[in-house]
Amino acid sequence: METKELLKKVRKIEIKTRRLSNHIFSGEYHSHFKGRGMTFSEVRKYQFGDDIRDIDWNVTAKLNEAHIKIFEEERELTMMLLVDVSKSESFGTRIQQKRDLITELCAVLSFSAIQNNDKVGVVFFTDQIELFIPPKKGKSHILRIIRELIEFKPKGTGTNISEAFKFLSSVIKKRSIVFTLSDFQDEAYDKNLKIASSKHDLTAIRIIDPAEEQLPDIGLVQLQNPETGTMGWVDTSSSIVRATYEKDYQNFVANFKSYCTHSGTDYLDLRVDRSYTKQLLEFFKRR
Repeated sequence: METKELLKKVRKIEIKTRRLSNHIFSGEYHSHFKGRGMTFSEVRKYQFGDDIRDIDWNVTAKLNEAHIKIFEEERELTMMLLVDVSKSESFGTRIQQKRDLITELCAVLSFSAIQNNDKVGVVFFTDQIELFIPPKKGKSHILRIIRELIEFKPKGTGTNISEAFKFLSSVIKKRSIVFTLSDFQDEAYDKNLKIASSKHDLTAIRIIDPAEEQLPDIGLVQLQNPETGTMGWVDTSSSIVRATYEKDYQNFVANFKSYCTHSGTDYLDLRVDRSYTKQLLEFFKRR
C-alpha cells in the first residue's frame, strides 16, 4: 500500500473511531475498568452535602472551620491488545473482512484508553509472536498501532493462542486490561488462558463471519484452509456434510465458551455483518 493511500485509510479510521470513543465508549471504559484505588488530592472547605467521614480533623482544628479531604481515582492503567493476524483473519464474505473489524475495534479501545490517560500496548501473533509494541500513551502512538494493523504482513500462517498468552505473561508483569481479538481457531489454549486471566483483567473477543457458522447449500465447491493453504472439494448439497460441519462448529463454540468460563475470562462474540457499536456498549454495561 502506497504511503498516501495508507495515511488516508489511517485518517478515515481515526475520524470514525475517535468519534465513537469520544461520545460513547470513553465513559463506559472509565466506569468499568477501575484504577488501583483512590489517592489524596487536596483539602477544601466543607460544603453542605459532603460526607462527614471525609472531614480532615487536623486542618479543621487549626483553622477553626470544617475542611474535608478530596480524593481522586489513581488510574495509570495499561491496556494490552493481543491481536491474531493469521490468515484466517483475512477471511470475509460480506461487507468487511475480520481484519477490518479488528482494526476498528483496536482503534476504538485504544482511543478510549488514552482519553482516560492509560497506556496501550499491542502483541501481534500467528503461530508465533509477530510484533510487540510496548505500552505508551499519546495519539501518535495510537496512530502507529492503526498503521501496523492496516499494513502488517505476518510471517506465520497458523494460530497459537497459548504462545500469545505466554508472551504476555513474560513482558507485562503489572496487572493490566487485556483484550484478545481472534476467531480462536486453535486448540488446548485453556491452561495458558487461565494463567493469563489470573494475572490480568482479560476479555476474549471472538470475530465471526456468518459463512463460518453454517455451510450454504450450493453444491460442490472447492475450499481453501486460510491457515494452511490446502485445498479440498466439499459437497455442500449433502445434508450429512452440512450437519457434520454444523455439529463440529457448535462443539468449537462450546469449547471456546467453556475455556472462558472456567478461567474467569469475559468473552464477546462480534460478527462482521453487524454493527459492533451496540454490542460493545452492551458488553461494557453488563460487566
